[in-house]
Amino acid sequence: MRASPPSSLAGHFLIAMPSLADAPFSRGVALLCQHDEDGAVGLLINQLSEYRMGDILDQMRLDCADPELADAPVLIGGPVQQERGFVLHREHGHWESSFRVNDVWSITTSRDILVAMAAGEGPHHALLALGYSGWGAGQLEQELKDNSWLTVEANDRIIFDTPLEERWSAAAGLIGLDPLQLPGYAGHA
Repeated sequence: MRASPPSSLAGHFLIAMPSLADAPFSRGVALLCQHDEDGAVGLLINQLSEYRMGDILDQMRLDCADPELADAPVLIGGPVQQERGFVLHREHGHWESSFRVNDVWSITTSRDILVAMAAGEGPHHALLALGYSGWGAGQLEQELKDNSWLTVEANDRIIFDTPLEERWSAAAGLIGLDPLQLPGYAGHA
C-alpha cells in the first residue's frame, strides 16, 4: 500500500530555525512555490545579493528611468541556478514563462517581465531573486521532522512591505513566536 502524498505547503513560508546555520539558509525565510511528492521549490525572500535591480537591467541592456526600481535589492533565492533570475510578483499578467504559486503570487522567469518593469509597465508588487531553493522527494519532509524549519501560511505584507532584515522575525511572529527565544538546537522528545 502506498502512503498518501504530503499535503502541499505551496504558498507557505519556511522559517529557518536557529540551528540551521549554513548560508544562505541561516535566518532564512523561503516562500514555497511548489510542493508535491516529487519535492519542493522555493525562493528565499530575505537574503540580499550583492546586486541591485539596475545592475541586472544594465547587464540585459535595458534602460530604466525609475531610480527607485534601479536601486531595488536583488535577493538570493537559493543555491540552485544562481545565474538565473526569478521574479516573484503579485499581479499575474501574461508573461511568456510564468508559474502560478497560488491565487495571489506568480513566478516569472522570462525576459519580458523585466522589459515591462524597466519601462514602468510591470507588476507593482515584485521582487527579483537569483537562484532558487530545491528539495528532492521527501527531503523537505525530513528537514521538517528534524526541526530545521517552521511553517506558516505566507503573508503578502512580509514579502513586499517588510524590510529584509525584519522578515525572519516577522514571519516567526505570524505563529506567535519570538525567534530570539527559540532554542539553537533541534531535537525530539
